Formats: sequence, C-alpha cells, structure tokens
Amino acid sequence: MTTISPTMVRDLREKSGAGMMDAKKALEENGGDLEKAMDWLRQKGMAKAAKKSGRAAAEGIVMALSSGDFGVIIEVNAETDFASRNEAFSGFVKKAAELALANRAGTVDAIGALPFGNGKTITEELTNLIATVGENMQLRRATSLAAPGGTVGAYVHMGGKIGVLTAASKPVGEVARHVAMHVAASNPAALNRTSIDQALLAREQAVYEAQAAESGKPAAVVEKIVQGRVSKFLEEVCLVEQPFVMDPDRKVAAVVSGAAAGAEITGFVRYGLGEGVEKAEDNFAEEVMKMASGQAS
Repeated sequence: MTTISPTMVRDLREKSGAGMMDAKKALEENGGDLEKAMDWLRQKGMAKAAKKSGRAAAEGIVMALSSGDFGVIIEVNAETDFASRNEAFSGFVKKAAELALANRAGTVDAIGALPFGNGKTITEELTNLIATVGENMQLRRATSLAAPGGTVGAYVHMGGKIGVLTAASKPVGEVARHVAMHVAASNPAALNRTSIDQALLAREQAVYEAQAAESGKPAAVVEKIVQGRVSKFLEEVCLVEQPFVMDPDRKVAAVVSGAAAGAEITGFVRYGLGEGVEKAEDNFAEEVMKMASGQAS
C-alpha cells in the first residue's frame, strides 16, 4: 500500500482546493497518483454539487454592467456570505457578467452556455466552483436592457447587495447611472402610472376608500379624497415622478430630459440579493460538530 505523505496531501489540496481529509482519501483510493486523485476529486465534487443543490442559496452577488445602449444584470447565489466573499466566487461573477455584456446575452440559459475561456462553459465552471468551495451555488436570474439610440446605466450598491439597470431613450451619459443610483435607494414600484401593477393599485385604493368612508363626508367629497390619495401614492412609487435623490427639487423625468432634450427613462431593472429565496435557519454549532466528526455533506 502506498504511503500517503503530508506533502502529497498538501500538493493535491493546493491543486484542487479540496479539504484535507478528502485529499487524503483521494490519494489513498488512487495509489498516490496525483492526477488520478484529482480526477477522483472532480467526480466526487460533481456528486457533492448535486447533493448540495437542495440547500437554500440566498447569499451571493448581484452584478450589473452596461456599455453604451446595452446592459446586463445577473444574480449568482451561494449558501453563505463567507463563500460569496471568496475571491474565486466574486471573480467568477464578475467574469460571467462581463461575458454576458460582451455577447449581449440576457437570460440564464444563454449566459450559462457562453464559453468561460478555459474550455468550459459558464455553467460548467460554476459546477467546478461548487465542488471547490463546497456550497450550493446557482446563476439564479439574469436580465438585459437595451436602449437603441440611447443609454443604459448600471449601478451596484453595497458590494453586490443591490444592482440596477436603467434605460434612457437618448444619450444622457452619466445621468443614466445616476438614475440607477436613485432606483437603488428608492426602489420604485413602477416606471410610470401606465405600468403600475393594477392589483397593487386596487389594494391601495380600497384602503383609501375605507378610510375616507369613515369620515362621514358626502360621496362626492369622499371620491375626491380617494383620487387625491391615489395620485399622491402614484407620485411616490412611480420612478419618473419621484423627487430625484441627488436633487429633490426636481423629479426624475425632469433630470433626464434636462440631460438631453426629449430624453425619457424607458425602463429599469432592480435586483435585491436573495429576493424571494427562503433562507434556512441553520444551527451553526451543530454544523461545526458535524464537520469535526466528518459527517458534513
């Protein structure tokens, strides 16, 4: 039986990124052959990746990039904030977004199929990263935004916790990015009054009607009160009507048209990291004990 030295284990760990016990077992299973052990670990890593796919991945990074009249935003998730701060993970997200922008790809499937540059696709590279880091990860969502003849601005806030794209109908330079910053801060519900979610509007109106009805005022007065409150609500939640965060005396629409005569914001996309993902409440002490006893998956 081949003796597995600490140096052999170290070399395999450095090459594979695997844990000490996994590296040692891989060498034992393959007679100390480093290359075969590496292949064995990759196979084992692939199995681990599949096993971990059921875990909630609510941490990670949102990345938004734009160039000229096109932009793309992606969200890549991991299970823990620790993993999402890993340089290999952040580097992967940045490169995936850059490739998506360069290829004008705006869906998860299209981005996942792009060549990563090392003989693998983006999806395959992510699978390898799962095996190395040991957590479930996924390219969860992606969207592109185009503004033919105009400008798409991009902004990322809090190191990837929020990402925004905004599209303007004419070239407006940095103003598109400034509006993206505004969207990150204000989180508008809609671009304008015509695009507001009608179910949301109906709920708000029902609340105002009930409140106004309790006043005991005539029906005509109640109707005017409700209309006024609905209008105020729309001003607060529609992007183009909101006071611009960098200049509250002007509304967003005025800021954009001021940058180029007749320019309008035609669309926006805002991602908040982990939106809609249900986080599992793990017992950290229990997980550490499992790792120490070799039970962690």
